[in-house]
Amino acid sequence: MATARSALVVDDERDIRELLVLTLGRMGLRVDTAADLASARAQLAQGRYDLCLTDMRLPDGSGQELIEHIAQRYAETPVAMITAYGNVEAAVSALKAGAFDFVTKPVDLAVLRRLVQHALELNEQRKSAPASARLLGDSQRMQQLRQTINRVARSQAPVYISGESGVGKELVARLIHEQGSRAGGPFVPVNCGAIPSDLMESELFGHKKGSFTGAHADKEGLFQAAQGGTLFLDEVAELPLHMQVKLLRVIQEKSVRPVGAQAELPVDVRILSATHKNLAKLVEDGKFRQDLYYRINVIELAVPPLRQRREDIPLIAEAILKRLAGEQADGLPALSEEAEAALSAYPFPGNVRELENILERAVALCDGQTIEVADLYLPQVDQLIGQEADMPLRPLAAAPSPALPAGADGTALPEAIEQMERETIQKALEANRYNKTKTAAALGITFRALRYKLKKLGME
Repeated sequence: MATARSALVVDDERDIRELLVLTLGRMGLRVDTAADLASARAQLAQGRYDLCLTDMRLPDGSGQELIEHIAQRYAETPVAMITAYGNVEAAVSALKAGAFDFVTKPVDLAVLRRLVQHALELNEQRKSAPASARLLGDSQRMQQLRQTINRVARSQAPVYISGESGVGKELVARLIHEQGSRAGGPFVPVNCGAIPSDLMESELFGHKKGSFTGAHADKEGLFQAAQGGTLFLDEVAELPLHMQVKLLRVIQEKSVRPVGAQAELPVDVRILSATHKNLAKLVEDGKFRQDLYYRINVIELAVPPLRQRREDIPLIAEAILKRLAGEQADGLPALSEEAEAALSAYPFPGNVRELENILERAVALCDGQTIEVADLYLPQVDQLIGQEADMPLRPLAAAPSPALPAGADGTALPEAIEQMERETIQKALEANRYNKTKTAAALGITFRALRYKLKKLGME
């Protein structure tokens, strides 16, 4: 017979304790109670709990102290804070201390049940979820990052993921989602910089039919699409100020008002956000609202750039090459020792995304099964060897390039060359009846190089 899951309720008000015992009991939980901090610590020492609910104010201390105590000694036990209505500062402090979530008084039983359900699912998700092989790297920085992801996944607090372009901020957001209690719900990523300003409110919150020109039917917004799951706001710094105000209200009220609607709709969504920009500096410059910054930045998670974990480059490169090998008919090319050293010395301003692009190009253009330094087309690698990993990235010195001459029809030389390549390849394909192996031989290039050029020129 399965052991009943258990909860500890800590509150000095008998009425609240009885209400929570009744509600949790109906959900199939065995419930213990404590009226003060000392009793709660004693109860925790006697047995393991699947959930703890604690009031903010206790006769001999505070719920904050209990949250910190649980985080240090019983890290596998999710704990939620019960706060007075409108006491946002206490809720934020609780989340930063390691609380799973919070609920306000008077307690809304529907909200409480959802919170409890998330907490109970959390440990199950953590037990069943395998360690992700996608966030590669054995460096100390990456080990710390994975540990932090594991911790913040337990919470429902908003997480702000900072880092340069190409470091894998969306991957980190997906891992937080997958390792948390919302893994069974949707993960909805949205690039805030890719949505036109005049359509942003409709995209995020939805709209009603006839609310504006072109609104021919009701439309669900991205917040509603992420119901019960996670909404990832990528490049959140690109939000215009008027949308920052609306987003702040949604986070505070946990409800959205579709464009043209009279009433708000409740939403149960965890917010993760990211940007490659310095959000704190944008707040100082008045380009990002300070109140929204503190709301989405309850927990900050910094993803290190590739140049600060150079020892991970060979492992990541090997994984990328294995993936590319699945797309090639002629096997897996390998990096020469010199090419691997060159990659390890390169600062990668575009981070992992740039490494992927470099290797994809090298696989396509290299002759044989070995990728040499020349196949990588890295700029001035010899100047980069020995550069300190933590030094700020500086633009590479480059020789001044002359102005490109124009083609016969007035187009720039790169476009003219591309057009010539396209025409030459097209004629060769037709002459060889679209046999790519024969076409590559006729053109004097490798089969991989032909596939790369077909993809680049949009001729696939």
